[in-house]
Amino acid sequence: MIPDDRALVARVVDLDDRLAFGLLVQRHQSAVRGLLRRLCAGDDATADDLAQEVFLKAYRNLRRFRGEARFSSWLYRIAYNTFVSHTRRVSPAVARDASQVAPIPPSLARHDLNRAFEHLRPEERAALALTFARDLSHEEAARILECPVGTLKTHVHRGKEKLRELLAAWRDAEVA
Repeated sequence: MIPDDRALVARVVDLDDRLAFGLLVQRHQSAVRGLLRRLCAGDDATADDLAQEVFLKAYRNLRRFRGEARFSSWLYRIAYNTFVSHTRRVSPAVARDASQVAPIPPSLARHDLNRAFEHLRPEERAALALTFARDLSHEEAARILECPVGTLKTHVHRGKEKLRELLAAWRDAEVA
């Protein structure tokens, strides 16, 4: 029987069991990489680099995991913080609002959700990625993003509206 996350965390913390941490990585790497790929809006290489950084940070800080939330929620929080730090360090322009970004030619977009995600603010991307791609509740996603549930719902709503508008505009431009 494979132990649950809490048991694996305890083995890593108490016994420095690297095999147990390897199981945690194996169990959660797809979800963490998926979240970061959504946040990085298609820049898979950066997302994969950040995912490695997330697991290094998790290993170094595992003693700080209090178990109040699921281990995956704790990892998603580290992933989001790592993404935010990366965008601040590399390109502050990434955080611009969609209205400040030049439109992508419709022939390149072809209703590509990943391209549309590039036009969202990082908070909107994170809210949508956590609630839809990771299927977390609003409460859990808000806890990960350290914001009130109402704020998270606003990010989800605005993100969906922007995606709907962008995809409709691209579809209309292709038809014309």
